Amino acid sequence: MITDPETLKSLMKEGSLLPQEEMLAIGRRKGKLTIGIPKETTYQECRVALNPEAVQFLVNNGHHIVVESGAGKHSRYEDVDYSEAGAEIAYDRQKVFQSNIILKVAPPEDDEIEMMPGHQTLISALQLTLQPKKTLVSLMKKKITAIAWDYIQDEHTIFPVVRAMGEIAGNTSILIAAELLSDFKTGKGIMMGGVAGVQPTEVVILGAGTVGEYACRTALGLGASVKVFDNSISKLRRLHNDIGSRVYTSVIQPKLLSKAIQRADVVIGAIRGTYGRTPCVVTEEMVQSMKSGSVIVDVSIDQGGCFETSRITNHDKPTYKKHDIIHYCVPNIASRVSRTASIALSNIFSPILLEIGEVGGCKNMILQDHGFRSGVYIYEGQLTSQILGKVFELPYKNIEWLLAAR
Repeated sequence: MITDPETLKSLMKEGSLLPQEEMLAIGRRKGKLTIGIPKETTYQECRVALNPEAVQFLVNNGHHIVVESGAGKHSRYEDVDYSEAGAEIAYDRQKVFQSNIILKVAPPEDDEIEMMPGHQTLISALQLTLQPKKTLVSLMKKKITAIAWDYIQDEHTIFPVVRAMGEIAGNTSILIAAELLSDFKTGKGIMMGGVAGVQPTEVVILGAGTVGEYACRTALGLGASVKVFDNSISKLRRLHNDIGSRVYTSVIQPKLLSKAIQRADVVIGAIRGTYGRTPCVVTEEMVQSMKSGSVIVDVSIDQGGCFETSRITNHDKPTYKKHDIIHYCVPNIASRVSRTASIALSNIFSPILLEIGEVGGCKNMILQDHGFRSGVYIYEGQLTSQILGKVFELPYKNIEWLLAAR
């Protein structure tokens, strides 16, 4: 046994020069989230905010997900899919609303707000034309931080959820029109597109935004002849540059639009109003002038519609005829393809939720991320939306001031 201090010191020095195992820093988890996914109760809302794959991704990163039994049923996801992904299945609806983050597709119902204990974060859609004052007041009383996913921006200042749902609505609107045109009993008996020696189907699209762009892409892909109308030259130029010269573009000039609609087999309404109602650009006389059996798909119906003859329908009875023109005016087209829409939502929400956990919670996320902050309309019970404040005559504060006062 070596007892000499100098000898021990020498041996320890030599040992320190030998190769050592690399010491890797282990990152400390910032925060564990409890996320509640309730079953949607809004009429014909078939989407779910997170699919099982997204749940598994979040659970593997240390978060706790509570899914109400039957939440994914209309998107063809069973409870067992969620439980196998690591979620807790809640048979008591109230338990879901005890979570510190509640993630929904549709805006909250009154009974859902009542089940919330308060001081939580709600992430859901904000429908400015339908959101009642009572809902806002109830959320404010419970000191809820409410975030509208349709107003969240990404690093490129794009609204990712709105764009994803717009892409789905644009694609699906053309497929719906193709189905209605070729319907054995009520359709014109023509196919979308064309074959050699047969004139292609003529499609008119009103609006050159995301919905209009993807409707245009799908119609061209099926072989149709497409004309796009919009009052924004910059949107038309972008569409023309992205898709090419195969598509005819024009500003909404009544005489040109009327002529195009007379010849059209399909007209897609994809105009969005900046605030409030969508402008009605197609008169009843224009609809009367269309070819018998032609199809109108009014994607803008959730904002009032851009056809004078439009009225809201639903997925159970989606169409009606007026002046012998088939009208399809279902507000929530994305729910028709609920599984695809749910996957698209999950792809957007899961990275956001992961980032919320990494930064230590929603409050820190709001403070650090401007794009996420743009979706906040109630912050800890304080209304921060100027539009909602003026419409409902409620006091509101700028969120930047609230954060600066912390």
